[in-house]
Amino acid sequence: MPPEVNAGMNNLKRLARRKTVLIGFAVFFAIVLASICAPLLTSYSPYKLSIVNRLQPPGAHLFGTDGFGRDVFARTIYAGRLSLLVGISVVIASSLMGVTLGLLAGFFKRLDGLLSRFVDAMMSFPDILLAVAVVAALGPSVWAVIIALGIVYAPRMARIVRASTLVISELPYVEAARALGVPTHTIMMRHILRNLISPILVQATFIFASAMLAETGLSFLGLGVDPSIPTWGTMLSEGRQYIGSADWLTLFPGITLVLAVLSLQLIGDGFRDLMDPRLKKDM
Repeated sequence: MPPEVNAGMNNLKRLARRKTVLIGFAVFFAIVLASICAPLLTSYSPYKLSIVNRLQPPGAHLFGTDGFGRDVFARTIYAGRLSLLVGISVVIASSLMGVTLGLLAGFFKRLDGLLSRFVDAMMSFPDILLAVAVVAALGPSVWAVIIALGIVYAPRMARIVRASTLVISELPYVEAARALGVPTHTIMMRHILRNLISPILVQATFIFASAMLAETGLSFLGLGVDPSIPTWGTMLSEGRQYIGSADWLTLFPGITLVLAVLSLQLIGDGFRDLMDPRLKKDM
């Protein structure tokens, strides 16, 4: 068996020993599966209004109904689709921007000062305020939210990549590649970027969780997607006025959001501990 495969199997075994990581994977997989298989899990439409059935407590409708008679369970699992779409899209967008900025800043010393100050300036703004400003400029839509959050979280990825690139670029095998005349782009892609997969993967899981939480916040403020599309943020916003009499309207989407974010944090912690050589012996 190739060494890479053996190393991968050993890493999976170490992860499997962490109960918190297994719980995180199980919870997140359940949420993803429920969102994807939503039509199979409920016969109710998340959009169909039924005023005669408004504000029914959990019972005939698993999670009850909202102020317009819509099934809360159907809306909760369908809303997961949008949150997952935004999360993975933001991870891709922020990784592309962040990895590019981080590699350039860490490898080319002349660009380091300029790019680092740019990243610091971006991070000086509170995440939600910067996202609100970008969405306000682009107009509320799914793609506006993805672009806004991609811009917000790209500096986080850039700082991680820059710090790792500064260390790797000084290692003997990179110096040897330079001395042998290996093209710069080959060194960056083959010798540096390949060794950045671990920190990028760890940071991506945290960005995924933060993006889902931020999308919920934007939707709660009315700056996310079209209000007619079910999202956890709009469900929480609409349920505020009934929080004293119909608490299930905020309880179930809120619990689902917390479980999704917490599971990703547990997965990210597991990957971080796995990639840290100082902690491997404890796993």
